[in-house]
Amino acid sequence: MATYDSIGATYARTRQPDPRIAAQINAALGDVTDVINVGAGTGSYEPPQTALAVEPSQVMIAQRPSGSAPAVQAVAEHLPLRDNAADAVMALLTVHHWADLAGGIHELRRVARRRIVILTWDQHIFRERFWLVRDYLPEAAAFDDTRATPTDQLVHLLGGAREVPVQIPHDCVDGFAAAFWRRPGAYLDPKVRAGISLLAQPGEDVIAPGLARLADDLASGHWHAQHADVLTLETIDVGYRLLVADR
Repeated sequence: MATYDSIGATYARTRQPDPRIAAQINAALGDVTDVINVGAGTGSYEPPQTALAVEPSQVMIAQRPSGSAPAVQAVAEHLPLRDNAADAVMALLTVHHWADLAGGIHELRRVARRRIVILTWDQHIFRERFWLVRDYLPEAAAFDDTRATPTDQLVHLLGGAREVPVQIPHDCVDGFAAAFWRRPGAYLDPKVRAGISLLAQPGEDVIAPGLARLADDLASGHWHAQHADVLTLETIDVGYRLLVADR
């Protein structure tokens, strides 16, 4: 399976933070004085009080903009930090990549003094509501079935957490999996797909037939006829969730 050293080279271009999602993340963090960003990638959504970014891929670290918080190459399961190292720890769209989920969550709890904020998604809702995986790429959804973690399991591992739905705006500037739900042609662009692990990691041969069907339906107008209701929406809930756990 492809890793971020091979699929992450374009993340700084396609995965810019969306200000509306950033506002939700900042509200979840609250008035914490310092933050550790685990699975930090290129640094999206890091608040000004970020003290350290932890990221296993050097390719991703190299794309962090000038002036970003210092970064260390390490994995969530073995954070190179002392106990209670920071007010808060955040982990955004990363837990599904961890080799040992329970071990990683244990490390977040060890390091955070006050709060843990995780951005993830509910796979059942995602499969049911998101037209791309439901109608065209069930093979990609099946790939995610092997790595997505039920939110109730995460809540249990965290020792309790509140769950906050994250609505995806129709013009979302952060190109993650559901960002282009009202801009279907974007999924035909290989540069866009390169920044979406759901589409990049299974391999082009797996998703090519579904993408061909999507291209045909867009050309014929069938997609627009079938999804006329989607085109009237400003935001959509396809299962993305913030989990906020107070220590």
